Amino acid sequence: MASILDRFRLDGQVAIITGAGRGIGAATAIAYADAGADVVISARTRSELEETAAQVEARGQRALVVICDVMEAQQREDLVAQAIAEFGRLDILVNNAGGWGPKPTLDTTDEEFDACFHFNVTTAFSLSRLSVPQMVATAGKGAIVNISSTAGIHPQPGFAAYGTGKAALSWLTRELAQDFAPKVRVNAIGVGAILTTALGNFMNDELEQSMLAKTPMARLGAAEDIAACALYLASPAADYVTGEVYGVNGGIVTSQVEMPRAQL
Repeated sequence: MASILDRFRLDGQVAIITGAGRGIGAATAIAYADAGADVVISARTRSELEETAAQVEARGQRALVVICDVMEAQQREDLVAQAIAEFGRLDILVNNAGGWGPKPTLDTTDEEFDACFHFNVTTAFSLSRLSVPQMVATAGKGAIVNISSTAGIHPQPGFAAYGTGKAALSWLTRELAQDFAPKVRVNAIGVGAILTTALGNFMNDELEQSMLAKTPMARLGAAEDIAACALYLASPAADYVTGEVYGVNGGIVTSQVEMPRAQL
């Protein structure tokens, strides 16, 4: 019997990862390279992507840098087309680009709500729709990993837009898993508070201590915590897993951030 660790390898595979210039996306690209995959890394900032690419190449794997604003339909199409043109195959898609800051609900405009949904849900749907036929045509099968959030599970004031968007992304994951089985698996990760640049921009000691008090594991997450799960879900180790939303969140059962309720 071969080693069980062999099932976590991605040798010969190709992955597209959005938002791969830093944080979870960059950590996932590096993890996939460690497991033997070549990666197509996309984001809006070339300098950050080139830093990620250098780390991928240091591990002996190829990295294709593609500047892509996932909010733009043509750029999404170009991203998938460039991946196929460069590598001739596609095995994995990681829909990591997304996010949205908390904001009082009564101050959130219709346009902001729509934009948040588009950023977190529509772009993932679009890239999945573009990628799945290419996966089947070039590799015979594939895997999609969507980066969702505990904000889509635990309702809280100030997160009407973001929480709804991530809840929809988690539900989209389950729907697409049914559509694309058995050839393409679709799973998601329900991410908790991860100490990335986005969180660090407004983190202070008081907020950190409050968040830690609500986290059973008594620490904030690291990007590598998410990358490890993303590797499992993309790898043959998870060949019998689809339609799942895996929580990687330190054991939280409620929101880690308190926002004021609407003043009515």
